[in-house]
Amino acid sequence: MDTKSINWLARCGAAAAVLALSACASPEKTPATAAVAVSHNAVDNAVSSGAPELAPVELTSARDKMMRANQALAARDYKTARQLAIEAQADAKLAQSKADSAKSTAAANQVDADLRALRQQVDRANSDQQ
Repeated sequence: MDTKSINWLARCGAAAAVLALSACASPEKTPATAAVAVSHNAVDNAVSSGAPELAPVELTSARDKMMRANQALAARDYKTARQLAIEAQADAKLAQSKADSAKSTAAANQVDADLRALRQQVDRANSDQQ
């Protein structure tokens, strides 16, 4: 074999190796891995917003789906992993929204109570002056 043939075989071998490696790197793997990471962040945000106390059902659902997404990812079932991760993210966002809403409602109720107390004080002060 001459040098030209050896170079040609080496190039063909390198091209085959690149094709083989690219076939192993599924295009679904990266989006699935990213989706699982995003869902993990969404669950963390929900926990930080008070969801364990204020939206436990939704948070439990998000955590369960995130765990199943991780299992699917480990099993290289990227389509299922991505779908479960998306669902986990939606559940986590719902949990966070419910927690935020409950805190806002509690804050509004406290403001109403403070206003009622202030009005009563003003009414007493006005009745004492008359």
